[in-house]
Amino acid sequence: MNDKATIRVFIADDHAIVRAGLKQILAEEGDIVVTGEAENGVDATRLVSKARAHVMLLDISLPDRNGIDVLKQIKKDKPELAVLMLSMHREDQYAIRALKAGAAGYLTKQSAPRELVTAIRQVAGGQKYVSPALAQTLASQIGADHEAAAHETLSDREYQTLTMIASGRTVSEIAEELSLSAKTISEYRARLLVKMKLKTSAELTTYAIRNGLVD
Repeated sequence: MNDKATIRVFIADDHAIVRAGLKQILAEEGDIVVTGEAENGVDATRLVSKARAHVMLLDISLPDRNGIDVLKQIKKDKPELAVLMLSMHREDQYAIRALKAGAAGYLTKQSAPRELVTAIRQVAGGQKYVSPALAQTLASQIGADHEAAAHETLSDREYQTLTMIASGRTVSEIAEELSLSAKTISEYRARLLVKMKLKTSAELTTYAIRNGLVD
């Protein structure tokens, strides 16, 4: 898009105070305007088209749907929309998965306001945005000798189940949070144990902690 054009931004985050803070930051920029917002995944996918946005700020942890699932749906409906993922999780947990799913960039919510503005302008211009630390991680994985870690072989839902189990949640708690049946979560758990060649939830937790997948 033209450098002098106004960048239209849509915000999807379930915390009103976060949305207000983002709008306050962006209101100080003469070339950026917030044209819509949503507090859950269903509203985000429904309203973003009406906002005619160039960039979407999408929280990876929404109350009704996983942010990466929302991302995939939005990229299917609006492939031209640049989606910048926002997360409380460290970059090494979800960033690479988000980028593979079509995100234009990934920022942690601890990032400085100036970095957010820079990222928005960059993805609005058709580029990707990653932090220097994440860029180094991505570069290391391009090498021919890179061997995928066990958790990198998991599907997005299996990976999400892994991190939630490692955070101490039970199968029933995970099922309720993801609006799925306990049987489905148990199947995800069984599959990821096989893929990772582990036997128990305790081993999963140990693995997740050792590899920095949970805080």
